[in-house]
Amino acid sequence: MRILFISDIHGNKEALDAVLQIPHDEVICLGDIADYGPSPAECIEYIMENKIVTVLGNHDVAVGSGIDCGCGYTYKHLSIATREYTWDSIDEKHRVFLRQLPFEIRTELGGKKIHMTHGSPRSNYEYIKPDTPEAEVCEMIKEIDADFLFIGHSHIPFVREIAGVTIVNPGSVGQPRDNDPRASCAMFDTQTLQVDLIRCEYDIGCTCGKIETNMSDPDELTAILRRGY
Repeated sequence: MRILFISDIHGNKEALDAVLQIPHDEVICLGDIADYGPSPAECIEYIMENKIVTVLGNHDVAVGSGIDCGCGYTYKHLSIATREYTWDSIDEKHRVFLRQLPFEIRTELGGKKIHMTHGSPRSNYEYIKPDTPEAEVCEMIKEIDADFLFIGHSHIPFVREIAGVTIVNPGSVGQPRDNDPRASCAMFDTQTLQVDLIRCEYDIGCTCGKIETNMSDPDELTAILRRGY
């Protein structure tokens, strides 16, 4: 089975549509469906209608429950600035759906124990990045029993093996922050246990056009999309 892991869609339907064109058998979402982007309702609706397994992201908490997003200082003001637009764009059923997402999911695939969450096994607000010191990561993951840990949150794709756990971040579908503006995702083959990080071109111009037409102070948001950070 080929499982497409996606994360951090952030209301970017054009990017979501692009990664979904990659041949796959199943899709799993690692959180942050909305915020920042111009199409939050469409993205949430797609996840709901297609019953895609999804864990709770920090922005899902913020949008669904009105709690602080807890994101990094560099981008937090954008989350706050776009929150009213996001709330005005979605329905109560979307908020309820976000509030009911699980913090983590544990399962078995290909005979391996799989742990899925958004930030770290300890917190949706905690980052595991490609350069996070190994000792810090060991503290974050010491309570889990897993062969693979799939996370999102940092918007930076990577695969690391630490303390016997393969940690996979598929990067961000809708707002990459690793200097590559293409949508990012990962494919996990449950037979070979191989993980491939994948980048997809998408219609950034269309997404930026929606931001410029519908959202206030669009320049910074569109610049981030076009730069990839």
